[in-house]
Amino acid sequence: MEKVEVVIATRNMGKLREIQAILAPLGLKIFSLSDFPAIPEIIEDGQTFEENAVKKAVAVARQTGRIAIADDSGLSVDALQGRPGVFSSRYAGEKATDAERYQKLLGEMSGIPKEKRGAAFICAIVVSSPEGRAETVAGQCRGEIALAPRGSHGFGYDPVFYLPELGKTMAELAPEVKNRISHRARALEKLKSILPDFLQKERLNKERLGRR
Repeated sequence: MEKVEVVIATRNMGKLREIQAILAPLGLKIFSLSDFPAIPEIIEDGQTFEENAVKKAVAVARQTGRIAIADDSGLSVDALQGRPGVFSSRYAGEKATDAERYQKLLGEMSGIPKEKRGAAFICAIVVSSPEGRAETVAGQCRGEIALAPRGSHGFGYDPVFYLPELGKTMAELAPEVKNRISHRARALEKLKSILPDFLQKERLNKERLGRR
């Protein structure tokens, strides 16, 4: 049976590897935006993670003619009233590195005691057909903002996101462990449960249109 082609709406290779690993059991043929260099950067101007994920998934599905999966995720810090939130990737400027972003965060958190350093990684994932039919799932992972970065795995804010129950930052976890407990992993597990039905409906819809 021919594999279903799906485009992951990202150029972030770290994010792509995580998604590929978790969706591997579904046997999909996975592409990323790196395979479609002509697609312009999609402006993420939504007020929520879900709005941004919907915008990306629908746009990429329409432009590629394939089913697209997009996520928008970020860090919500209790002491910062939810910031950086949807601005997580642009927190220290459009061209900032991961280190510059989390160092800015640590600067803003300077002097805040451990008991008030609670935070959550939040992820919204949307799957869309080229016709714009979309489904949304979400996941989150609670933790704390560490006093200093630790670990070399992962990407983004992982080095400063501390998980008290494991005694490690997200960046100190082996990839297979992170892919069980992260916000993206939790959202992707939900996606895995709805994706077969979504793909089946899409196949039947194509067959119906083909018979017209």
